[in-house]
Amino acid sequence: MVRDTVRRSRAPALTFIQCFPWRPVALALGLGAVSVFGFAPYDLFPLPILALALVIRLLRGRSACEAFGLGYAFGLGWFLAGVSWVYVSMHAIGGMPAPIAALAVILFAAYLALFPALALALAVRWSLPEAVRWLLAAPALWLLMDWLRGTLFTGFPWQAIGYAQVPWSPLAGFAPVLGLLGVTGVAVFTAGALALARGRFVALAAGVWFAGWALLQVPWTRPVGEPVTVSLIQGNIEQSLKFRPERLMESLATYRRLSLDSPSRLIVLPETALPIFLDTAPLDYLTELAAHARANGGDLLLGVPEREGDRYYNSVVSLGTAAPQVYRKVHLVPFGEFVPPGFRWFIELMHIPLGDFARGQPDQPPMQVAGQRVAVNICYEDVFGAELIHALPAATLMVNVSNDAWFGDSLAPWQHLQISQMRALETGRWWLRANNTGITAILDARGRVVARLDPFTTGALHGQAQGYAGMTPYARFGDWPALGLALILLVVAAGSGRVARRG
Repeated sequence: MVRDTVRRSRAPALTFIQCFPWRPVALALGLGAVSVFGFAPYDLFPLPILALALVIRLLRGRSACEAFGLGYAFGLGWFLAGVSWVYVSMHAIGGMPAPIAALAVILFAAYLALFPALALALAVRWSLPEAVRWLLAAPALWLLMDWLRGTLFTGFPWQAIGYAQVPWSPLAGFAPVLGLLGVTGVAVFTAGALALARGRFVALAAGVWFAGWALLQVPWTRPVGEPVTVSLIQGNIEQSLKFRPERLMESLATYRRLSLDSPSRLIVLPETALPIFLDTAPLDYLTELAAHARANGGDLLLGVPEREGDRYYNSVVSLGTAAPQVYRKVHLVPFGEFVPPGFRWFIELMHIPLGDFARGQPDQPPMQVAGQRVAVNICYEDVFGAELIHALPAATLMVNVSNDAWFGDSLAPWQHLQISQMRALETGRWWLRANNTGITAILDARGRVVARLDPFTTGALHGQAQGYAGMTPYARFGDWPALGLALILLVVAAGSGRVARRG
């Protein structure tokens, strides 16, 4: 009887281990890791699709349990490589002990890997014809899991397959119509078609890619007015020094010099360029910046913490010819900008200054500055495309101010630039990125880099930006068409499965 009890207690563990056959799992882990080269700064955009296609090939004849294991290994490699910069921000910048930082990164990647694992496991678990499984069910399930990943616990939609397709892949043409989720779904569809390795399915995928190229030729939005001269300031203030009181005057002097040397009508400084509250900033300093902006016939946008009573905000304020205006950040970063219950110890361990901001009001209107209507977002907010489209069609320009110094010399600044490129395509607007250590850049309405500064350099990027009017389909409807299409595909897949079983 004791022997039977032991045997029964071991059975679930044995079943779980069988979900992870080590050779295929090792291959899937490696395929996930090399997929990072599909993203910026490497831009080998077919690579993540090909890697996923090989993983799907590995799933042939396997159970849903094994599909979960291989999908989990693929996702773990994917996110360990893709968001490795989290370790830099916690250890090299934040001062967290290396073992704790490494463990935190592993646990974070382990959580993120659940989403692709569930998508593949559900696709295999469903009794469907092979073509229906990989051309309909898998893309829809992956899309929905990516949406869920970008929603739960305030969301982390970073490193989606769709980002790798911007701006050079023909699949980028789907961005103004279906957004990031739609581009991701089409990329997974392509992977499924390649995995099936049948002529008609590969031809179908080629047709979809041609449709994406054709959509890239559609002028969803149109130029309005004359271009405006812009100067985007990159102060290059090291994060470890940024909030030290003894370095304050040096930081102020750097931004003063770069701003006063800028001849443009619109001058943009990065997130928390002034590492002090607005009401404690030297009045003559702000007055001088405002006077220079007025002399240029325009305005200056300044990233600065701002407070109201006992609440403080991550804000951007305007100085210059227009009436003073303010934007307050809405989508805050957990642990970095607000403290989840029970995690005060984490903020103290990383020595994060101003770690508990208040949220600004949703749907703040664009700023009326420099003859443009400028929709501002701060740092991580540009990862959430559906939250930004409320400013359209009113906004003619989009501005992102960031401080990627938290991530050091890692993949994060390049990936963040690519995320802004996706947002430019989705909104049909030029994007201006002012980043403390980089990458400061001017992006056109098709997500192409018009000009940029090298990271970790001090300077001002001078150029022109064109205001745009009109609405892309994505700006009008957000993620709903992509989500609706995914649900329709699942309904069609279910119907096909019933027909196949009756046959």
